[in-house]
Amino acid sequence: MSGHSKWHQIRRQKGVNDSKRGQLFTRLGRELVVAVREGGGGDPDANFRLRMAIQRARAANMPADNIDRTIKRAVGGGEGMSFEEINYEGYAPGGAAIMVQVMTDNRNRTAAEIRNVFSKNGGNLGEVGCVDWIFEQRGVVEVDLDGKDPDDLTLSAIDAGAEDVDTPGPDDATLILYTEPHDVESVKKALEDHGYTISRAESTLIPKTKIDLNEKDALQTLKLLDKIEDLDDVQAVHTNAEILDEYAEKYEG
Repeated sequence: MSGHSKWHQIRRQKGVNDSKRGQLFTRLGRELVVAVREGGGGDPDANFRLRMAIQRARAANMPADNIDRTIKRAVGGGEGMSFEEINYEGYAPGGAAIMVQVMTDNRNRTAAEIRNVFSKNGGNLGEVGCVDWIFEQRGVVEVDLDGKDPDDLTLSAIDAGAEDVDTPGPDDATLILYTEPHDVESVKKALEDHGYTISRAESTLIPKTKIDLNEKDALQTLKLLDKIEDLDDVQAVHTNAEILDEYAEKYEG
């Protein structure tokens, strides 16, 4: 089983709660547009990437009309054609890996902004491929426990096709499980059919190894991650930093 890390749950929830709504919807809209362009059209039944993008938009309470209009404009052509997807790789204070995924219409501007944030916050922007090997694409499904037995849920998840499950902490309200990227939907549906509530289901990058940080490096890394996420062109940030809850709570406070 994967090692438990409540920090990743805290960080994801904080990101959703604190994001400026307009900035969040812009990011979701870009993902919808590029999903139409790269995933094979505007039919979510035939476009896995678009289905995942729609699920994320709905989970963030993006209005249905906004989602539909964005998809229709993307199908019509023109919109989003100038966006390109780029990954930037680097290191946080203490040596943790950072992978930054962006969608931009101006790679020179974006590269300068990301380099500036890294240099001003104790990080180092690296060469292409320097940390790519640390991450792998996996499906992530987060299930609300709602008082249910985690062991029963784990067995149900494995029966549904999950490959790995995080061991939940005593205060956790959710269980995180991992699948092959293409199995996200089938596992999600199987668990919903068994009466479980799914709070998140997506394909994302997961670190294969993690690095523990001391308090000083952890606090600097959290600041760096926040500054990166504040950039308009950034879609997602991934790290293999393992940060103790007490450090995360001190940063929050």
